[in-house]
Amino acid sequence: MPSAPLATLAAALAHARKLLLSDAALAEMQAREILKVVPHDLDATALLAQALRKQGRARDALTVLKEAEARPLTTATVLYELGVTYADLGMTGEAIEALEKATRTEPNHEGAWRALADQLALSGDSEAADRARARHIQASVNDPVLRDAASALCEGKLGIAERLLKSFLKEHPTDVGAIRMLAEVAARLGRYEDAEKLLARAVSLAPSFDAARHNYATVLHRQNKHAEALQQADELLRRDPDNPAYRNLMAAIFARLGDTQKAIDTYERVLAARPDQPKVWMSLGHTLKAAGRREDCIAAYRRSIALQPGLGEAYWSLANLKTFRFTPDEVAAMQGQLARRDLREDDRLHLHFALGKALEDDGAYAESFRHYDEANALRRRSLPYSADEVTAMVGRLKAQFTETFFRQREDAGCEADDPIFIVGLPRAGSTLVEQILASHSLVEGTMELPDVIAIAKRLGGGKKRIEESAYPQVLEELSADTFAALGAEYLERTRIQRRLGRRHFIDKMPNNFMHVGLIHLMLPRARIIDVRRHPLGCCFSCFKQHFARGQGFTYSLSDIGRYYRDYVDLMAHYDSVLPGRVLRVAYEQLVEDPEREVRRLLDHCGLPFEEGCLLFYQNDRVVRTASSEQVRTPIFSDAVEHWRHYEAWLGPLKDALGSALEVDVPAQP
Repeated sequence: MPSAPLATLAAALAHARKLLLSDAALAEMQAREILKVVPHDLDATALLAQALRKQGRARDALTVLKEAEARPLTTATVLYELGVTYADLGMTGEAIEALEKATRTEPNHEGAWRALADQLALSGDSEAADRARARHIQASVNDPVLRDAASALCEGKLGIAERLLKSFLKEHPTDVGAIRMLAEVAARLGRYEDAEKLLARAVSLAPSFDAARHNYATVLHRQNKHAEALQQADELLRRDPDNPAYRNLMAAIFARLGDTQKAIDTYERVLAARPDQPKVWMSLGHTLKAAGRREDCIAAYRRSIALQPGLGEAYWSLANLKTFRFTPDEVAAMQGQLARRDLREDDRLHLHFALGKALEDDGAYAESFRHYDEANALRRRSLPYSADEVTAMVGRLKAQFTETFFRQREDAGCEADDPIFIVGLPRAGSTLVEQILASHSLVEGTMELPDVIAIAKRLGGGKKRIEESAYPQVLEELSADTFAALGAEYLERTRIQRRLGRRHFIDKMPNNFMHVGLIHLMLPRARIIDVRRHPLGCCFSCFKQHFARGQGFTYSLSDIGRYYRDYVDLMAHYDSVLPGRVLRVAYEQLVEDPEREVRRLLDHCGLPFEEGCLLFYQNDRVVRTASSEQVRTPIFSDAVEHWRHYEAWLGPLKDALGSALEVDVPAQP
């Protein structure tokens, strides 16, 4: 009779699954016994493969599963197990293919969606990973309201999802699945502080909820709360030490903390187990670049291209070394990739930027400009940047930061003189100035720190749009003690970046020029240096650069010109209301007479002259900007007038600059 064998089979499978929890070898034996009786049972096949994997025999598991996959009626369970086996073997592309097939076979397979999200994240496809994560959430909930909310999240209807979840949580405030889902909504809306609070509550209520903890670590990392993110990543890896997604996140955190060797070691550990990860190779390349290991960096980027020939960002990363020159074969390969109709837009724009640099090096300036122009047009279309908002903010800053306003707050702020702020526009020479100062025995270079901007954003109510922010008007209400507390907060937030124990450290976030007034109020003894370059040289250099984030004004010649004009206008205002507070350094003058300008810099910072500051290119410190290779060589004047090769196409930039095109760098003692 069929019922008795079926019941016996179910009991045997249940016994094998129980054994799997404690003894994978015994579970393997049980699965093989079942298959002797029922040779093609797919549940027993999947269980056998799982037992083999748990014993570290993923290759044997793959052999078992490949045979089962070929059967006409294979199951989502087999396909899921095949996907995670491929993942264990470091075969991410095959893992993604198998897991996608599993989710098509069984659309509510929770484990398949979760594993697929992890593999997509590891491959660098964060958007697809977010979609898979949303489907995992949808598959993991049973309540009808949560299913509706998850469906809205999957469809990108974030407002509907948020309303449903908030209403549900009023009745069920400790439902960690709903809390995690609401955090996902907040993160997609860019409200990372809200997401952080929600995820902190989720892991507090359910400490073993690793999916929420992974989200929590990621959100902390995105907010530059790297010490806190590291703590969460440590906890994840303690429970699952071989998880590549967790380890990849750990490496990224180490890199942002400036702990470059740990980042390199961690990326290399991921790649030792999973060597076919093009984007992990690329991330390793970025870290090797920061460490000054140029040849290893180039090899890592080329390895990522070999694994994924259409990976435009890897080609751009080579171009972004600035001192690198493409071979004719590499130029032809990029052109071939651009001819593809199925190329992702992100890859296309990176390839255009890279080809612009390659053709510039060959002296083909007209064709080079065409590629730069196409790259910027592609990037600009995806950005919500508004030049009018920036101009309006500059007007608000000038109206708020008057001479009277500062005079009334002369006793405000923290008295520490540790920070040296370098402000201005990107590509103006700030990395060179940082490298010079960081070659002094009393000064530590760090990176472009986001902390002043984060404080300003919080004071403004956390609004993403400039026009909705309460900043800077909210500063009117703050006491002298509050400004002192903000200064102390800044020093505490940046402490993790200071590893050498030196008296001073550098924050070279260029966008901090918007916040000179706030910096003065928080840290009245901090030094501020404005690095300025000829407007056409600086602006066109920005136009040639693809920035990872935060420089939305750089993708249109008109936008760049207006931004530079607003910058000059605001800095002139600060000069008038805080005379002598900011030292202005002209890149061209630094190139022309390095010793004179270095002595001015050191005098402004209250530092004695040291010969090492003139030999800055011998400093082997980690440098994490586009100019990292250039500052490892002596000063050359070649780049000062390089923009003239493109002058024929810079009409829109000149028009937007207007009177700022004629503004000279003010002479200062």
